[in-house]
Amino acid sequence: MRAVRFHEHGGPDVLTVEEIPRPEPDADEVLVAVDAAAVNPVDTYFREGGYAPGELPWIPGSDCAGTVAEVGADVEGYAEGDRVFATGLGNWLQGTCAEYAVVPESHLAHLPESVDFETGAAIALVGVTAWQTLVDACSLEPGERALIHGGSGGVGHVAVQLAAATGARVTTTASPEYHDRLRELGADDVLDYRRDDLEDAVVAAGRPDVILDHRLDDYLSFDVDVAAQSARIAAIGNSDPDATFESVPQCRAKDVSVHHVSMFNTPDFGAVLGRLANLLEDGHLTADVAETYHLGEVDDAQTDVVSESFLGKLVVTP
Repeated sequence: MRAVRFHEHGGPDVLTVEEIPRPEPDADEVLVAVDAAAVNPVDTYFREGGYAPGELPWIPGSDCAGTVAEVGADVEGYAEGDRVFATGLGNWLQGTCAEYAVVPESHLAHLPESVDFETGAAIALVGVTAWQTLVDACSLEPGERALIHGGSGGVGHVAVQLAAATGARVTTTASPEYHDRLRELGADDVLDYRRDDLEDAVVAAGRPDVILDHRLDDYLSFDVDVAAQSARIAAIGNSDPDATFESVPQCRAKDVSVHHVSMFNTPDFGAVLGRLANLLEDGHLTADVAETYHLGEVDDAQTDVVSESFLGKLVVTP
């Protein structure tokens, strides 16, 4: 099969398309013929060596959607020809930027017939992340107010929809060119993150009970300032040591809690993907695909995912 691999850590130029043997699934695994794989910022962290993947050479990619090509001897929930989507790969399990990917049965779910493969791949990792932050870690409830920083991002635009689907009121921040689409996706209040009076605008919309933040070094103290009493803050994707509170007493007085969330720590990927599949099928959830790349363009996709402005996700089609 054709697969993108890197043999050493470095920039996008270490990625090459190679012909390698098609993998065989173990007893508890499924072999998926990949129709689409998503590109996420975390892929660049593994490639650069900031996060340690498995033994090199390595195939990048954390999620995919496609058709079951082969099932392991102990797999009971899937059969050849089933449409599926998966995530939680590309870390200690080889990734998905290839024509085939081996996936543990616990890491995938059935993809509804009404959902195309590009959407399935695009929503897998970010959908599980949004679920883990809003539902699992922060227990977002109907009628509460959620603040989603960066609503145009991969996680952000799905988190907006998921928060709205729970019955919460949603405030999000984004560049003005994305405001209309975010309102279509369920945001009640969409604010330009560059405005000088952002704090006042967030408070005017409604002090948030739950905050999803991927830039704690910039916004953690802001979050506490705008938060409602007993608010919960979900922190993703930030490793800057400057991410700290300016006023610990204020945080204590408001009884604010911070939950550091990694999608890779999800106890049961398949269960969450199954819930997302239901929301996809019912029309309560989707993923916007900003651009599609071929395997030979994964280096461009990994460059664009951290340097370009777009709404939604980037997808690779083998």
